[in-house]
Formats: sequence, C-alpha cells, structure tokens
Amino acid sequence: MLDIHQNHFELFDLPTSFAIDRTLLDQSYRKLQGEVHPDRFAAATSAERLRSMQWATHANEAYQTLKSPVSRARYLLQLQGIDTQEETNTAMPADFLMQQMEWREAIDEARSALDISALEKLLLEINREATSQESELRAAIDEQRDYPRAAGIVRKLRFLDKVQDEIERAIEALEE
Repeated sequence: MLDIHQNHFELFDLPTSFAIDRTLLDQSYRKLQGEVHPDRFAAATSAERLRSMQWATHANEAYQTLKSPVSRARYLLQLQGIDTQEETNTAMPADFLMQQMEWREAIDEARSALDISALEKLLLEINREATSQESELRAAIDEQRDYPRAAGIVRKLRFLDKVQDEIERAIEALEE
C-alpha cells in the first residue's frame, strides 16, 4: 500500500516547499483518498480495514496541514527541527505590536458603534497583511532558508488568524 514513513509532501508527491500547487494538492488528495477510503475495504479483513482507516486519517491530516499556509509553514519548520515557539515566545517587533494595538482598538470601536462596515473593512486590511506575511514566509523558507525568521512570521500569522476570527465573530454577532 503506502509507506508510513513518508512526510506529508511525499505522500502527495509534492516538492517539500512552502509554495505548493493547490490544484495538484487537491488532485493528489482525492486520488489517495480513492485508494485508501475505508469503503473500498468493506469486504477485507479487519486488519486491512483498520489499516485503511489509519491511512485515510493520515491522508486527511496531511491534507489539512498542507492546505493551510500557517500549518504548512509550521510543518516545514518541524521537518527542519525548528520549534515555532508559538505558545512561549510572544516577542514581536515594536511596529507589529503597535499595529496589533491599533487593530484591537478599531475592533472595539466598531463593535461598540455596531458598525459592520468598519469591521469588514478592517477584515480586508488584516487579510492583506496576512497575504503579505505569507509572501515573506515563502521567501524566508523557500529562498533564504532563514528558518528562525520564518518561525517569527508564523507567530505573526497565528496572531493575524486570531484577529480575523475575532472580527468574523463580531460581524456575526452584529448581524444577528
């Protein structure tokens, strides 16, 4: 069947890099799922059914990891032996910390004013910043091999994800 020791990129026959072809990832995932899906092993032995379930689960986890830019970067860094220290290292550049404070204040003001439009505009700004950070992350990992810098960018992106979630929840609450 498949080699249990393959990393996520090998599993989908993709180059080990931050920049990936999402269409190829999706196609490889569907093909692999077709090969290992438990329904194909309904008449097999219990050991074969269990192995199929394990492979389907592994394929799902690998796909979810590679599909998300932050998770993909975190995984690439883990392959290099780099811990992103997201839980323990909260140090950020001063300008990013100032930007965080401004975003938090803008979210609070828009929420207080019941201003969905302001929240949507802020969400677009955060999305643009996340896209910019992802470009920097691609360069740090794929071109410069600057893994400590990449770990710092992952921490920034994790924060941006949290802010995006907070804004989306605020919009949903105001729409109700």
